Amino acid sequence: MNPRWNGQFSRFNLVAKTSESCRSTVRVRDIEIGGADFVVIAGPCAVESEDQLLRTAEAVAAAGARLLRGGAYKPRSSPYSFQGLGVDGLKILRKAREETGLAIVTEVMSEEDVSLIAEYADIMQVGTRSMDNYALLEALGRCGRPVLLKRGMTATLEELLCSAQILAAAGNPDVILCERGIRTFETATRNTLDIAAVPVLKTVSHLPVIVDPSHATGVRSLVPVLARAAVVVGADGLLVEVHPDPDQALSDGEQSLTFREFREMMDDLDPYLALRQEARQQRPQLVAVGGTD
Repeated sequence: MNPRWNGQFSRFNLVAKTSESCRSTVRVRDIEIGGADFVVIAGPCAVESEDQLLRTAEAVAAAGARLLRGGAYKPRSSPYSFQGLGVDGLKILRKAREETGLAIVTEVMSEEDVSLIAEYADIMQVGTRSMDNYALLEALGRCGRPVLLKRGMTATLEELLCSAQILAAAGNPDVILCERGIRTFETATRNTLDIAAVPVLKTVSHLPVIVDPSHATGVRSLVPVLARAAVVVGADGLLVEVHPDPDQALSDGEQSLTFREFREMMDDLDPYLALRQEARQQRPQLVAVGGTD
């Protein structure tokens, strides 16, 4: 490990990697995030209707996704944008889980909503705008559900792990880190995917790390490319936006994949995942042959 990293991150004792805690996994129903499998979470940015969500759930499940994402409450930059369906959206998410078996990931924006959303969600998502909402993090530490913690759009990795430490200190060790792109001076994409964040986080923390290529780019055609990059650098999974008709989406349509595009992306990842698995299997043999010098 880079000596500077050790001093920078080791103070987050509950989430930092140690000899006693090298790698942790988060179990959701029959799914293990951070283990041997590459886990894909997919679905629309926002729950717009029952038909929209159920069609999406069936499509992403058929293509190999293990969890369904969908926002019932949406933190939008503009007060004139679609804000989500609220409790009705949560009920639609529950119906999608009943019909497809997909576990549910949805965002919580306020500590006042934690108990309600925990009744419906399998994983509680903390969005980029809420990473520094410490009252929310402390409430999620007591919620009894795993938390998907998105990196703030201007946050350093140290600040991300600080938020993870707050969750763990409040009683919740089941935290999944998500690199979703950060704001830079570049304007060609919505954000800039910090691909180096994945191996750094995997080096300094025992928590699972996934990548959100949809928000990282804001450009539909770039999502499959960055999904490949996430596999190559060792991410534990993806969070991808998918919509039946992205051009008509009420939120983030320009970065959402169609059903066909999502299926093609999943098929495209297979050889990269196979190579990664082969490399993992060979690594102990290489150590044994080459020694430890």
